[in-house]
Amino acid sequence: MVTAVYWVSEAVPLGAAALVPAFLYPLFGVLKSSEVAAEYFKDTTLLLMGVICLAASIEKWNLHKRIALRMVMIAGAKPGMLVLGFMCCTVFLSMWLSNTSTTAMVMPIAEAVLQQLICTGLADSQGNSETADAPEDDSAVLDEQENRDRNQLKLIYHSNSNDRTKQELATFSEAHTGEVNGLSPKPVSNQDFIGNTNGHLSQVAVEIPNVKRVKARRDSQYPTKKDHMICKCLTLSITYAATIGGLITITGTSTNLIFAEQFNTRYPDAKVINFGTWFIFSFPIAIIMLVLTWLWLHFLFLGCNFRETCSLSKKRKTKREIISERRIHEEYEKLGTISYPEVVTGVFFVLMTLLWFTREPGFVPGWTSLFEKKGYRTDATVSVLLGFLLFLIPARRPFSSSSSSSCRNTESDPLAPMITWKDFQRLMPWEIVILVGGGYALAAGCKVSGLSVWIGRQLEPMSGLPPWAVTLLACLLVSTVTEFASNPATLTVFLPILSTLSETLLINPLHTLIPATMCVSFGVMLPVGNPPNAIVFSYSHLQISDMVKAGFGVNLIGVAVVMLAITTWGVPLFNLNEFPAWAAARNVTGSL
Repeated sequence: MVTAVYWVSEAVPLGAAALVPAFLYPLFGVLKSSEVAAEYFKDTTLLLMGVICLAASIEKWNLHKRIALRMVMIAGAKPGMLVLGFMCCTVFLSMWLSNTSTTAMVMPIAEAVLQQLICTGLADSQGNSETADAPEDDSAVLDEQENRDRNQLKLIYHSNSNDRTKQELATFSEAHTGEVNGLSPKPVSNQDFIGNTNGHLSQVAVEIPNVKRVKARRDSQYPTKKDHMICKCLTLSITYAATIGGLITITGTSTNLIFAEQFNTRYPDAKVINFGTWFIFSFPIAIIMLVLTWLWLHFLFLGCNFRETCSLSKKRKTKREIISERRIHEEYEKLGTISYPEVVTGVFFVLMTLLWFTREPGFVPGWTSLFEKKGYRTDATVSVLLGFLLFLIPARRPFSSSSSSSCRNTESDPLAPMITWKDFQRLMPWEIVILVGGGYALAAGCKVSGLSVWIGRQLEPMSGLPPWAVTLLACLLVSTVTEFASNPATLTVFLPILSTLSETLLINPLHTLIPATMCVSFGVMLPVGNPPNAIVFSYSHLQISDMVKAGFGVNLIGVAVVMLAITTWGVPLFNLNEFPAWAAARNVTGSL
């Protein structure tokens, strides 16, 4: 209870609060100090370290940016398709990287696109409805836009990098008609944005609205309400997509790792949770949630006119959309041709996935069957091996000249590795490692002291409820608490309780533990719900009411889809209709 209060209130850092069992258990004679210490470093810690090595290489060599821009180029600049494109690439990246890292990587790219939409929308009020007649060469439309921009009033605010001096430059020119209809701020480059904004909207362009429109837009930085809705929809879609992507793999988010380690520790004879079985169960959930979340956000912010916002036809593209597509292409071209380190990172990425899938697929013998001793190799073995090789393999292509573009970051040292220890340290979430260890220590204390058995006896009145009702109550309770407390802390508190409840009611523990693990990630209604929410909120496109309204719908969608999964394809996959022998053995041992 002391540890849980510290976690929920965050009176001290989460990692510091997780150290409470390390000194209270030995002081009160619950566990020896050496026994408690052994709980703080488990197999999942090594798994996480290997994944972070790969994530560091992906980020260092900009492979994530190439993937994101390529997927957005495929989707196009129509608002609906643009949102879907960003959601797809965010889901894919979040499968392998942490939700927080993925959001922090994708948001600057999305913000650059949004800034381009805003800048091109300030030219005139007809830009939203006017469509291009599908010219053979898009450059004609772009030249027309540039010529019109040059004949408008511009006010550009410059701020130098050290903030010592500030100057304003105003350039006046009259249009051929003698009228000035609006402003066209100087476009903000992606490089300037990422370098100077620090996660907030850039202050490069300052708009002075037309007198005729000052009442309608004096408190807004957006050309129209529709532009503001697009900004809200896109920013929210990224944090939701990061959450959805984290559900797919066992390493996608820290809560999945916490569940896997606590489950395997409590039920060592189960042998049912691995990378393959988790992926088979969660991938359909993610796909359904992705589509339904996109539809919900589209309805909420963009309306129901899917033909206008999702058409791929060039004839229906506005000039703004054509310019935005060109901006995305320019950002992709800045990356140049794919480099040698990107190729190596991509190969390791695919190799790690294949080795995880084929270790123990279940329906056929895996590669671990080639070894004489069984049970020695886990997903962490693969993760750490490939992570170690990234420290060993040089980032420069063998037998290449020093002028090669793939070596642009390693010219000073021809033997510089793919990643360094500093690259790894910058991304390694040590606080999460300590937090997870604290959860294991708490679980060990509950088991040794007999507290888990006592809790189970108090929950016996619930034995009359069907399994689906118990699971639904657990999902609703966990998804509510996680809105106000951190996801790892919430799950660490609830997993031992739900395990004991399942054993008492003779329900397969997976029937309650897996849905609760997934629903703990649905803390999406408030900026404090999880770090990705806080990141997108810092860009100032959203208000709390927007997040609550959209997040409530996403929360309901998530709980409904998880309940659908656990009562349909989850039943044959995990044999949920029977109380398993590995849980029965644990129940008998606990009672004794």
